[in-house]
Amino acid sequence: MPKNEAEWKAVAEDYHNRWNFPNCVGAMDGKHISLQAPINSGSEFFNYKGFFSIVLFAVVDANYNFIYVNVGCQGRILDGGVFSSTTFNKLLEDNTMHLPEENQLPNSELKSPYVFVGDDAFPLSKNIMKPYAGNHTKGSSERVFNYRLSRARRISENVFGLISNVFRIFRKPLLLEPQTACKVTLAGCYLHNFLRKSASKSIYNPPGTFDSDCSDSRDVIPGAWRNDNHPGLADLPRIPRRSALHAQQVRNTLKDYFMTPEGEVPWQYEIC
Repeated sequence: MPKNEAEWKAVAEDYHNRWNFPNCVGAMDGKHISLQAPINSGSEFFNYKGFFSIVLFAVVDANYNFIYVNVGCQGRILDGGVFSSTTFNKLLEDNTMHLPEENQLPNSELKSPYVFVGDDAFPLSKNIMKPYAGNHTKGSSERVFNYRLSRARRISENVFGLISNVFRIFRKPLLLEPQTACKVTLAGCYLHNFLRKSASKSIYNPPGTFDSDCSDSRDVIPGAWRNDNHPGLADLPRIPRRSALHAQQVRNTLKDYFMTPEGEVPWQYEIC
């Protein structure tokens, strides 16, 4: 995980340049890793989808690399408990993650904190952005914001899709006790980062592996990993929850910025 402001700013610069989301320092996601029924565990690892699991929570950078991983939370614990139990959340709450101070958005007077993006499985907060709930009118600022956030958040979805596609052990319940299953899952995450940065990168994820945007229409071209129809890793449940006023204000600021000449991308109105 980045250790200082300069390293976090480098992550944010990549998200802005590649995925058009400023002040973004990572995409968050969580998945259930399926297990055989652990010995003498009762219902501790039995999740809301009706199978035994441990939970993998991760944050990825704009280049499809893991920058934080937590694995081992019991599957029965709902999403809020999963996230709140991580070191990542403690560092965020204690303000000891060394994130940069809020900064002006590019070419604008508007200011925003540095944020992580996620889906409805996570709480909206000052440093965590998620979509506006519900359906929104075509061309509306809420719909544009949701589109812009989804482009950045899609990175984590692609990373999880790739590891479940390549490391086929994750396609079926792991016939391991939870402690060993945690080690195997962590090994998969380390191998992913190693292969992404090694000479084998073009073999591990050749062109077309990840989702991409059509250069003409900007429609999403599904990554090759989506063509292999298998269950893969299961999502965390999405549960509505109230959010603090300050968190809503941060999201509204980003939403308004995306509708300005300085913050918009030309194709967003056609897509949204």
